[in-house]
Amino acid sequence: MKAIQFSIDINASKERVWATLWDDITFREWSSIIDEGTYMKGVMKEGNEIQFISSVSEYGVTSLIEKLNTNEFILFRHGADTKESGQQEREKEWTGGAESYSLTEKDGVTTLIVNTDVPEEQENTFLIRFPRALERLKTLAEK
Repeated sequence: MKAIQFSIDINASKERVWATLWDDITFREWSSIIDEGTYMKGVMKEGNEIQFISSVSEYGVTSLIEKLNTNEFILFRHGADTKESGQQEREKEWTGGAESYSLTEKDGVTTLIVNTDVPEEQENTFLIRFPRALERLKTLAEK
């Protein structure tokens, strides 16, 4: 796994950015830039498991919400790689990795910092697609 970080300033409150990150409709819109057709299954609550699944490939990952401070911070710990829309486990490409989203607001501008572990063979893809996804998130949050 390779640890990488992304950051973006968004002209919106951290509450608005948080809602844009995790609302089903907007989540699908920005995250599909990273992996086409991505959606979430589960309830956003500390200690719960969430599945991130691509409706196109039917591959995904099951992640534990290890820490959650609404509107400020969330840490996912990837527990199992899945296939068949989350129904079966597959090779352990993402297992054990972590992904966090941290939001701070000053004067109406929210800084979002994303730290994520990615498989080394996917690093270049993420370095290209994740910034594009965050730009889309910014556009959605600033509407």
